[in-house]
Amino acid sequence: MAGTSGTGAAGRESAPRLSALVVVHNEEARLPACLEKLRFADEVVVVLDRCTDASRAIAQAAGARLVEGGWPIEGDRRNAGIAACTGEWVLEVDADEHVPPALAAEIRRVIATTAYDWHEILVDNYIGARRVRHGWGASYGKAAYPGLFRRGVKVWGRDRVHPSLTWHGRKGPMLSERIDHYVDRNISDMIRRLDNYSTAKARDLRDRGETWGSFANNLRRMVTRFFKCYLRRGGWREGGYGFLVAVFASLYPMLSHLKARYEKD
Repeated sequence: MAGTSGTGAAGRESAPRLSALVVVHNEEARLPACLEKLRFADEVVVVLDRCTDASRAIAQAAGARLVEGGWPIEGDRRNAGIAACTGEWVLEVDADEHVPPALAAEIRRVIATTAYDWHEILVDNYIGARRVRHGWGASYGKAAYPGLFRRGVKVWGRDRVHPSLTWHGRKGPMLSERIDHYVDRNISDMIRRLDNYSTAKARDLRDRGETWGSFANNLRRMVTRFFKCYLRRGGWREGGYGFLVAVFASLYPMLSHLKARYEKD
C-alpha cells in the first residue's frame, strides 16, 4: 500500500520502513475507513480473527497483507500480527481508529529521527459524533496508548482483555498529534462494552484461580476509580458522558470480580 503522507520519494527510500497493523473480528462496517487512513504506511497487515463477514475482501481490495486464523486470547492474535510485519517500525491501530494526516506526518518524522524504541500516541475518543477527551482510563478507555514501536520491542501478554505488555527498549516522548478513536456509537454501546470487558476479565481471572480481591476491596476501588476519572482526569468537563465514563470505569473491577466468583462459563 503506497504512502501519501507528503514525504518525497527520495526521502521515503532512505526512511525506515513502516508497517501498519490492524487486528479485526468481523469489522466490515469500520474497516474501510480505517484502512483508507493508513495509506501513508509502507505496508498494511490485517489480522483476520475468525471473520465471517466481508472483512477479508475489504482488506484484500485495499492491498493489505492478510493473516488469518483463530485466537481466543487477544494477546496471542496481536503478537501474531506483529510477527507478520516486515517494517522496522510498527504502528498498531484498531478498526475503529483513524489516523489523521497530521499524525501520519508526525509518525513519519519521528521514525526517521528518533533514538528511542517506542512512543505513546494521544487518543481523541468519540461517542457517536461527540468528542469526549477527558476522564478516560482505569481499564475502561484509553487517553493514550503505546502504538508506535520498533519491531521486536513489544510483546503482548496472554490475556483476553487488556493484556499486559513486555518491553525490550527505551520509551520516547509522547507524540503531539492525536489518533481519532470512534469507541462507541451511543450509551448502549458503552454498556455493552463494559459487559464484554468484564466477562473477558472474569475468564482471565478464573483461569488463574483468582477473583481480583475481595468484595470490600473492590467496593473501595469503585470509589477511588470514580474520583480518579471524574475529578483528577477531568471527566466533569464532559458533562453526562464524563460521568458515565467514570461510573463504568468504577464498575469494571467489581463486575469482573463478581463474574469471576459466581459465573462458571
